[in-house]
Amino acid sequence: MIEARSISKFFSIVGDDRTAQGFTAILSVSLNIAAGSIVSILGPSGCGKSTFLEILAGLQAPTEGEVYIDGVQVLEPLPSTREEMEAYRRKYQFLSPLANGMFKDKPRHEIAMIFQDYAVFPWMTALQNVTFALKLRGIASALRKEQAIAVLRKTGLGDSLDKYPSQLSGGMRQRLALARALAVEPKIILMDEPFAAVDSLTRERLQDDLLRLWEATGVTIVLVTHDAGEALYLSDEVIIFSPPPGAVRNRLLVEAPRPRRRSDPELLALGERIEAMFQYDIDHESEYCI
Repeated sequence: MIEARSISKFFSIVGDDRTAQGFTAILSVSLNIAAGSIVSILGPSGCGKSTFLEILAGLQAPTEGEVYIDGVQVLEPLPSTREEMEAYRRKYQFLSPLANGMFKDKPRHEIAMIFQDYAVFPWMTALQNVTFALKLRGIASALRKEQAIAVLRKTGLGDSLDKYPSQLSGGMRQRLALARALAVEPKIILMDEPFAAVDSLTRERLQDDLLRLWEATGVTIVLVTHDAGEALYLSDEVIIFSPPPGAVRNRLLVEAPRPRRRSDPELLALGERIEAMFQYDIDHESEYCI
């Protein structure tokens, strides 16, 4: 289970006049995400969705709050005062730089993250991309190729093993990113607008591919998206962030049975609720009551 406890993130910047400024991207977000579920995060641009996802992954430390996965803390919040800095140093003073680099504040290996821009190596073939991920995770060289081929076939790329990303369509490149994530058998996949760069038909096919792989693996998926229809079609629960600073505005359980149809009246009704929330935030005049 993923547990986010009162996560806040503040960014400090230096203005043109060299004075310190800053803004709060996320404000006191608390969530529990059950193992094996699909949860989507929706919200307006700039509300901290991607930042929150990176905090879950351990790619950023929160300013306040903690994230736990199966009871183990992902990253400690960064010290923000002199007293906190001294306590932080005392806590880790026994660690050598080598040990510190190995054990403290490292993203967890059971998490894989997929970005909007595919994040695959253009100089490697599809097969090399996946075997390289397996190498980083310490898989024995004798097993890498076999495992990589198996997962590429599972994601529909069995005939494209020796093709480079430039020779693949956008949908195929995103399948490659998904194959590379699945190859290391993560417990959790975090996805940041993974299908935003493809056309609508390819997007629907990729959504169905993702659902089939989720059903086969039981992996937990947390998805950031701007598309309410996508969130409702895929998810067990939709988390709606408020305008910045991002906070949990609402949580909607999606109880429509699977397999789902995108035209399911229950999904369409939930979509209308979400659109009403967004419209209220835009004009502040809606009389719609959640």
